[in-house]
Amino acid sequence: MAVAVESGPDAGLTWHFGNPVTEARALAAGDGVVALGNREVVEVTGPERLTWLHALTTQHLTGLRPGESTTALILSPTGHIEHVLHGVDDGTSFLAWTEPGRAAELVDFLGRMRFATRVDVQIRTDLTMAWAGHRVELDPAWRVRDSELGGLDVFLPAQAELADTVGTWAFEAMRIAAGVPRIFVDTDHRTIPNEIGLVGTHLDKGCYRGQETVARVHTLGRPPRRLVQLHLDGSMSALPVPGDALELDGRTVGFVGSAARHHELGPIALGLVKRSVPVTAQLLAGGIPATQEALVDPDVGLHVRPLLG
Repeated sequence: MAVAVESGPDAGLTWHFGNPVTEARALAAGDGVVALGNREVVEVTGPERLTWLHALTTQHLTGLRPGESTTALILSPTGHIEHVLHGVDDGTSFLAWTEPGRAAELVDFLGRMRFATRVDVQIRTDLTMAWAGHRVELDPAWRVRDSELGGLDVFLPAQAELADTVGTWAFEAMRIAAGVPRIFVDTDHRTIPNEIGLVGTHLDKGCYRGQETVARVHTLGRPPRRLVQLHLDGSMSALPVPGDALELDGRTVGFVGSAARHHELGPIALGLVKRSVPVTAQLLAGGIPATQEALVDPDVGLHVRPLLG
């Protein structure tokens, strides 16, 4: 029996189908389908789409080949993350998904940046998202992209049949265990790409909004905060919620992003912690004792595990 997520950004999605451990093992084996219908799909068409997106985002897109996947960020003038696109181009259009409730603002921003460029941007409400393991048989007509989690992000018609077999409990646990941050859940309004391992950022490309901050921090090192994986006290029944404080000796030194119970690692979470906090220090994550594992090199801001893009 499917149990729904009751709150948070994924409210309404399936949390689990009765056995999260079995579902987690299916994901590890390359099987399983996770319905992600709350992700919003944006399409950019026109002959200048890739050069235009290249100029606006943190990613190198001018040489993007048909079928090649990428993740790109749009930054504020001071380098803070404002938008994210996880996309794939098929040679005629760039199709991307972004987080729930973010598409309208993204399309509005892109629309204001068009000027005389031959592009068109729209929200594709007729498409929905799913994640599928590499062993899942898919309709060849569906657009797919390689996911940072080893499977495929699937763009499919809203009425298409692709039965989901795994809930967000196992999916989120897999993501957290892999150290993959979720923009707007594991980040805040002050996050710069260097703090999360330059996810979606290509250092060898031309100018884009916010590049000065990214380049300066990369060159000089020492980003203000670092992404960490938190291993939580397994004797506690509760999990922290996104936004809970990370504390050291009574001082707030960061915040918790997403948290889940992993079938092998136990309760885990992601967090952003001040650079000055020793990685060996035990923290309180929403009042729960937690040890840290650094996911980002504090000197150069690179993710210690290879991620897509």
